[in-house]
Amino acid sequence: MQHIIDRFISYAIIDTESDANSPTTPSTHKQLVLANLLVKELNTIGLTEVTIDGNGYVMGTLASNVEHEVPTIGFVSHYDTSPDFTGKDVKPQIIHNYDGGDIVLNKEQNIILSPSYFKDLVQYKGQTLITTNGLTLLGADDKAGLTEIVTAMEYLVQHPEIKHGKIRVGFTPDEEIGRGADIFDVEKFGAQWAYTMDGSQIGELEYENFNAAGAKITFKGKSVHPGYAKGKMINSMLIANDFINQLPKNEIPQETIDYEGFFHITGLSGSLEETKLDLIIRDHDMQLFEKRKELVLAIVAKINAQFMAQFGEDICIAEVKDQYYNMREKVEPMMFIVDLAEKAMQELGITPLIKPIRGGTDGSRLSYMGLPCPNIFAGGHNFHGKYEYVPVESMQIAVDVIVKIAQLTATTDFSK
Repeated sequence: MQHIIDRFISYAIIDTESDANSPTTPSTHKQLVLANLLVKELNTIGLTEVTIDGNGYVMGTLASNVEHEVPTIGFVSHYDTSPDFTGKDVKPQIIHNYDGGDIVLNKEQNIILSPSYFKDLVQYKGQTLITTNGLTLLGADDKAGLTEIVTAMEYLVQHPEIKHGKIRVGFTPDEEIGRGADIFDVEKFGAQWAYTMDGSQIGELEYENFNAAGAKITFKGKSVHPGYAKGKMINSMLIANDFINQLPKNEIPQETIDYEGFFHITGLSGSLEETKLDLIIRDHDMQLFEKRKELVLAIVAKINAQFMAQFGEDICIAEVKDQYYNMREKVEPMMFIVDLAEKAMQELGITPLIKPIRGGTDGSRLSYMGLPCPNIFAGGHNFHGKYEYVPVESMQIAVDVIVKIAQLTATTDFSK
């Protein structure tokens, strides 16, 4: 497993944080450092048709080693990390033979990864964990996926006795800011279906995800000396607070699970004269999703009506944009591709955990672009923060799943 550890760490230490405020693709030039490393690695392990375009999309081919016709399949991961928490100067720590207790991530700042809070840790007793040093995220989302795909392709090249059809791999920038599939060339990729390796614990297999929208809301105010403010001052920060208080109190990420949707405030900044709020809206059900957007606009309209006489124009301006939709609609007509992944796991002794994604992946966008793309576990936990970790054994098992899917694709009669 040292090979997997070394490969993962070589990816993790490269800063690939994306930036939602940048108009370019990739949104940060530093992402190309890892993209170019991946190009080099794909060539080194023996893949063909390895390319990187001007926007940082990396693709490569493992040629078929069978004579009969086999569907071309793909595996996709993203190489950017979330801007929610710093990914600069990542210094991974390796915990061999984890004893099941607290892990001191940073002694100086008393940052501890504890199973008393993160209960999933208990199941990895005796395994090798890769953690942060408590000061950055780790980047297992989705550098674990990168590691697994490259390692699986390398294994298949080295073991030609394992029969498989043509396999395409694709690595994308900017997934964490919802733009990973924006200009992915599905026709060039040329796969009939693909799998994103971008989930969490062993067994996860997902073909449903949230419908998603983002809202940027601006609140205007009027600045007046506080000693003479009666009937004149309008504090935009208080108006923003009023908006927040009108959202359903329990429909937030930390209070919801499974198919339950939510509103999530991701940013708030302002002054007396202007406050800006960033909000994301999520729901698996399309009708409920539309109602959530309508509620946001209804609260905005209510606030504007309340202050129209005093302010003379709209005091609250909302821009709501859809981001992606539930891939279920596009995957269900091809459920055999989910069944194939499920069979691969079962043959490896893994219990499939088929459940909805409480988020979105490149796969949701790609599915609507003509590339049905369910999601498979990559092994990491506690993404987007200093408590992130990944068991090395989980990454190895994900490699095994990729290899098994490739093998089954070459031996399955899809005409039935």
